[in-house]
Parts: sequence; C-alpha cells; structure tokens
Amino acid sequence: MSHMAFSLENVTEPVKIDVYFDYACPFAWAGQVWLDDVNEKTGGKLDITWKIFPLEQVNAKDPDFKVWEQPNDGTSSTLRSFQGFWAAKQQGQDAFKKFHAALFKKRHIDGRNLAGQAVLEAAAEEAGLDLETFREDLKSDAVFAQIEKDFTTGQQKLGVFGTPTIVYDNGLGAYLQVNFRDMPSDPVVFFNELTDIVRARP
Repeated sequence: MSHMAFSLENVTEPVKIDVYFDYACPFAWAGQVWLDDVNEKTGGKLDITWKIFPLEQVNAKDPDFKVWEQPNDGTSSTLRSFQGFWAAKQQGQDAFKKFHAALFKKRHIDGRNLAGQAVLEAAAEEAGLDLETFREDLKSDAVFAQIEKDFTTGQQKLGVFGTPTIVYDNGLGAYLQVNFRDMPSDPVVFFNELTDIVRARP
C-alpha cells in the first residue's frame, strides 16, 4: 500500500501538538515564529499547547535542585518568564499568543533579562493585555505546579531532553533545532514533511 503524504491543508480538524519550550532557548523562539507562520498560512490548522520545559532544570548540576521549588521572589528569569506565561493565559488564548511572541522577542531580539518586571509588563502592553490584571496574576505561584508537571511528564514519559520538542497526539515527537538565520522557505511544507516523518509514518 502506497504511503499518502501528510498535508496540513487537507485536514478538516486542527492538528493537535504539544510544544515543549523555554523562553531562553533561541531554537524555541524560531520554532514559535515558524509555527505561528504555519497557522497564519493555513487559517489556524494547528492547535498548539505550549508545555514548560525549563533548561535551567535540564542543566542543573545539583541532582536535588528543582527550579519549581525556588523562592517566588522575582530573581529567577526562568520562573518569572513562566509566571508571565501563566498570567497572560488568564486573559484568553488570543492575548496569550501575542504575549508569547512578544516575550520571545524581548529575549532574543532585544536581549533582555526576563526576570525584570518592566520587561514582562512591556510584553503584556504590546500584546494588549489588561496591565492591572496582569500585574496581579504575575504575583501568583500557581504556575510552579505546572512547571513540575510539564517537565516531569515530558522528561520521564516522553523522553523530552531539549527545546523545542514537538509531540503529536499519538505520543510521537521530535526535538528539532529551528535556526532563525535559516528558517524554512515554506513553513507549511516543512511542517508537512516533519509530520510525515514523525507522526504519520513513525
């Protein structure tokens, strides 16, 4: 039986993917830009769930270190960026998508440290979030439990080791280094080819 190549343009329901990421990772940033391009060109054929995968935890020398057990005192850029992620999500998916893209840019275009309140607020403003609500939600440590869950599930059940890792609804996935200096010439074709290799023909 011949293999039918996967085509995102032909699907009737959005394709669900989980993307393990860290705001500090340039490959994850390029991946976010690429996947946003795919969604733009296909009219939203991707249903993306962003999963937290802190590289600070991956690279920790101390086996007892847990990034999600560190104090909520605003000093860790890892924790602050994910608190921003959580706070933005409280204002809906559209607001979150804009914030997500803006925060990646703050890190990788502007070279900013994401621990800073001003940087997180600037990203929130650019995304059109309600700033007062965002400030309040930013104080929460509710995301800490999600960091632990996303990281341990990714690492222990799925074998995730780096970002970005794309995992399909059938549990198959791939880590890939999307390079911002050499982006796919056709983002949709690139997604189709990746899906063909990873999900449609394991």
